[in-house]
Amino acid sequence: MKTLSSSINGGAAVKTVPVTEVDSVCPYCGVGCALTYGVDQAENRILYARGREGAPNASRLCVKGRYGFDYAMHGQRLTRPLIRLEGSYPKGPLSAGVKSSTGAVKAGGIVDYDEVIPHFREAEWDEALEFAAGRLKGIRDTHGGDALAGFGSAKCTNEEAYLFQKLVRTAFGTNNVDHCTRLCHASSVAALLEGIGSAAVTNVVRDVSNADVALLAGCNPTDNHPVAATFIKDAAAGGTKLIVINPRRPKLADYAALYLQIRSGTDVALYNAMMNVIIAEDLIDAEFIANRVAGFEELKAVVAEYTPERAAVITGVPAERIVEAARMYGSAKAALTFWGMGISQSTNGTNNARCLIALTMITGNVGRPGTGLHPLRGQNNVQGASDAGLIPMVYPDYQAVDDPEIQAKFEALWGVKLSPKKGLTVTEIMHEAQEGNIKGMYIMGENPFLSDPDTNKIRTALAALDFLVVQDIFLTETAEFADVILPASSALEKTGTYTNTDRRVQIGRPALHPPGEARQDWELICEIGTRMGYPMHYSGPSEVFDEFAAATDAYATLNYDHLGEFGKWYPCPDPETSEGERIVFDRSFPSGRAKLVPAQALDPDEMPSDDFPLLLNTGRLLEHWHTGVMTRRSEVLHALQPEPFVEIHPTDARNLGVTDGDKVSVTSRRGEIQLQVTVAERSLPGAVFIPMHFREAAANVLTNPAVDPWGKIPEFKVCAVRIARMED
Repeated sequence: MKTLSSSINGGAAVKTVPVTEVDSVCPYCGVGCALTYGVDQAENRILYARGREGAPNASRLCVKGRYGFDYAMHGQRLTRPLIRLEGSYPKGPLSAGVKSSTGAVKAGGIVDYDEVIPHFREAEWDEALEFAAGRLKGIRDTHGGDALAGFGSAKCTNEEAYLFQKLVRTAFGTNNVDHCTRLCHASSVAALLEGIGSAAVTNVVRDVSNADVALLAGCNPTDNHPVAATFIKDAAAGGTKLIVINPRRPKLADYAALYLQIRSGTDVALYNAMMNVIIAEDLIDAEFIANRVAGFEELKAVVAEYTPERAAVITGVPAERIVEAARMYGSAKAALTFWGMGISQSTNGTNNARCLIALTMITGNVGRPGTGLHPLRGQNNVQGASDAGLIPMVYPDYQAVDDPEIQAKFEALWGVKLSPKKGLTVTEIMHEAQEGNIKGMYIMGENPFLSDPDTNKIRTALAALDFLVVQDIFLTETAEFADVILPASSALEKTGTYTNTDRRVQIGRPALHPPGEARQDWELICEIGTRMGYPMHYSGPSEVFDEFAAATDAYATLNYDHLGEFGKWYPCPDPETSEGERIVFDRSFPSGRAKLVPAQALDPDEMPSDDFPLLLNTGRLLEHWHTGVMTRRSEVLHALQPEPFVEIHPTDARNLGVTDGDKVSVTSRRGEIQLQVTVAERSLPGAVFIPMHFREAAANVLTNPAVDPWGKIPEFKVCAVRIARMED
């Protein structure tokens, strides 16, 4: 403990505040920065955050990690259970609809509690839990387990993810459980499992310093993984050549040896053409292909069709630049490939990832320093939540639910008969809810009303449910549809493990006490399960982790005692003496040989037309996070970026007669939003960009719910829109 002098009443008085320092993990992106919080325990508030000299971040923090902790202390935290007043109002028309009860469009900002809270009443915990469990049990017993579904959260711990999927599979009796990996990297997971038998990264971010070339495809680390971006910049300064490929110019392009501005949705043609050149010029690793790869001849036959000249017509990238990129990548002694949601959030997402896997394999760029496949994971625990089984077709560690031997294994572990039927994904669950086939849901820490595509469809689906339980720290747009709201704990108030984008498993430690009567998420999950007739009793998160780890190969050697100050990478054959394996698959893949899957270039589901002549791309900003529930309640982050905008190329702005600050309407086949214009040259003419964080101009009102056939991920990155200037 140390003391800190703090000025009170504008400097009129100074007092000494005792400060306790707590080592924990940042709650935002997948980099998983180790940090220290300075805590005034007497006032239950965090005073500062600073980075720790740990493996993920080397003391570095971004603006969210350094200043974005105050959301947990916001006055709108939920502190008591809430039950909807019967007959008070129909679900959906209040704050979640962005319009007021009078029909007027509401001003920007977070949910209007004054409008929504009066339609709920406070309840004691026992009443709320009994009501929630009883109604869910009633739906199960009347309509069967498949009439229920659960959305877990990549913001929660590994232990909470494991318990949540276990609850749905045991107490609900269904595999209808999913989380936001369906909306970010589901297609990457599908392609990696198919291609190499593992869904995790093969190398860590910081090994980019050992790469001759780093390919950054469809990602924007400066905004989405800022600390990782600093290591990539350092590598570029040290001689690593960056090949940056993105329709919207990211800031890392300023550090690139080569930037290719590709047309949205044409990734397959580009990477096939690069492989065409690499094969034609004998830049392949023939020994690696012979010993460790299957399907090369089939791939070779397909990519032969994609000459650089043909790809140039499709992608808009000059043929000579495609050749240059292919030679740079193919000639590298060590090349590391990063990709993001520009690759995955597409109806062609799995094919996009298949191409990057194939490009890596035919050049032998895996299993050595400075090489590998690294889909940058977006949320702080999206890797861990996936590992823990928050996916409808697999148990923990990606073990198939429709494999009889694996099903028998988990039936023995959990002591209950399990469904052999693959569950529904996020998008499928919402469709079935809209149709009346999913009747009850339990949503923990997710906000699908703003995060899922085609908001009007999501509104209809949530409103159609017979019963909805929402467990969260704030009254979200989704919680407005709930029948019961359970106040939960933030990442700053709990003990638990998180697995970052590097496969590093770290312990998050509590800096604060939950406000009011808010409770730990893992305890609430266990309460619901027990009250539904499936006893779930644990002494604490470490016992849950031990059960989860024992059900897996990846985590099997780990426990809380091993993880220490900075955690361990998995796999970790000897956690007593090793930090774990930074680089994996140096000799073999879990699937044996890597499987190359050729892909043909296909158009996105929705292309421009006379009525909708522009292509919309959506994404994140440096200052904000996901649906804004946390960052828009952070004073500094909100002040840095308080309003939504649509970014338009100067050519399109001139054609539309608009300039910076003008108000426009943006309309797709699904809906319309209104927001201000920012004129910039980051995208090509004919393409526009809208960030996803702002409920008053929700980008997903516009987006297309069409999905990739393998990953079942929606088409967030490409949809057709029109823009019209609005008069004052």
